[in-house]
Amino acid sequence: MRNYMGVARDVFEVLADPTRRRILELLRDGEHTVGELVGALDTAQPNVSKHLKMLDAAALVQVRVDGPRRHYALAAARLREIDAWLAPFREIWADRLDQLEGYLDTMPDEPEE
Repeated sequence: MRNYMGVARDVFEVLADPTRRRILELLRDGEHTVGELVGALDTAQPNVSKHLKMLDAAALVQVRVDGPRRHYALAAARLREIDAWLAPFREIWADRLDQLEGYLDTMPDEPEE
């Protein structure tokens, strides 16, 4: 994982911030410039740039430089790694929810008087 300001960033620490999650949501639609993200987030450019640097340090975004503009896109490989890590946890929850559904199906539809 790349460093930002000399500090290694844990991907979940980076994802904990709501602004960074919102940036990733915006990037789901495709590549955006910093200016487009600033407009969508309605916040100052230095603030957005700080968040983008942290997302880049966690390898969650890719940067394409086009003259004076920087274009950001999702880093699909990194997101697949996270998805693979989360898969066993989703299975646990799916099993537990299936058990809950089975239990609820055994309960009477209406309370007895």
